[in-house]
Formats: sequence, C-alpha cells, structure tokens
Amino acid sequence: MSKFKKKKSGELPPVSTAAMPDIVFMLLFFFMTVTTFKKDDYKVRQNLAFADQVQTLNKDDKVIYIYAGKPSQRYQDDFGTQAKIQLNDKFADVSEIKDYWFNEINNNPKLGQQYQNVAITALKVDGETNMGLISDIKQELREINALKINYTTKKGEFSKNYKK
Repeated sequence: MSKFKKKKSGELPPVSTAAMPDIVFMLLFFFMTVTTFKKDDYKVRQNLAFADQVQTLNKDDKVIYIYAGKPSQRYQDDFGTQAKIQLNDKFADVSEIKDYWFNEINNNPKLGQQYQNVAITALKVDGETNMGLISDIKQELREINALKINYTTKKGEFSKNYKK
C-alpha cells in the first residue's frame, strides 16, 4: 500500500486574478492617451468649397473658428433653413462675433492678449452660404481689427464649386 494517494476530482484549478488590476489600468492609461476629443459639434452643414492653391496652418498658429452655413438636417425644424452662424456649440447672431472673439482670445491658454494681433480667424463656411452673411462676419471682424482671416477649404479643382 502506498502512503500517497492522488486525488482525481477532475476540477480545474482557479484562475489567478492577481494581474487583472495591472491590465485594467494599463488599458485605461492607453485609451486616455490616444483618445482625441472633438472640439465642436457641427450644427451647420460643412460642405466646404474647393480650392487649388491651399496652404495648411501650422499647429503653432493661434486660430479662432467661426462656422457658417445652413443648419444640418436635425436642427432645421428648430432653426429653419436659412444660413446661420455657429460659435462654439451654439447658433449666434452677427452681433455676438465681437464678444466671442475676445472671449476666445482671453480664455484660451494658447492665446492671450499678447496674441491678439497674430490670431487667425478661420471661417469654415458651407459652399452654399450666401456672401451677404460672410460679408457681415468680415465687417464685424474688421471693427475689432481681426484682419487675419483664413477660409477653410478642401483641396481640389475650384471648377467643382460650380453646379451644372
């Protein structure tokens, strides 16, 4: 007779969960570092016009964005189909551009009073927006001496802008 008997219960040994918190925190850290957040929710259409002489802005440039165009489909019931101005995440009137521009200059850590003369105002305008609204926006920017204006476009032949 043997002193040692082998247990034959057939059970699997329990899974070790000692490394589980390390794995969870590693995945959490990974997703926190690689995730980018969308700055604005576009409430206006963004079918940008085409241009063949395009220049990209540097990441170091101090840019303030103004969106203009017809409200997107989900906002047309509330705001109609006329072209509107979007500042950050809300529709605005032309008269609100000055306050918005100064707030962006003063509240943005990348900007500040020292960058007021070099800040670029980028207009992201839908291709079907009437020039009257764009002229009003530019007039408001002239009054506050924000003369560096950039029109955001798609690269391509400008002849694609004309409807046949």
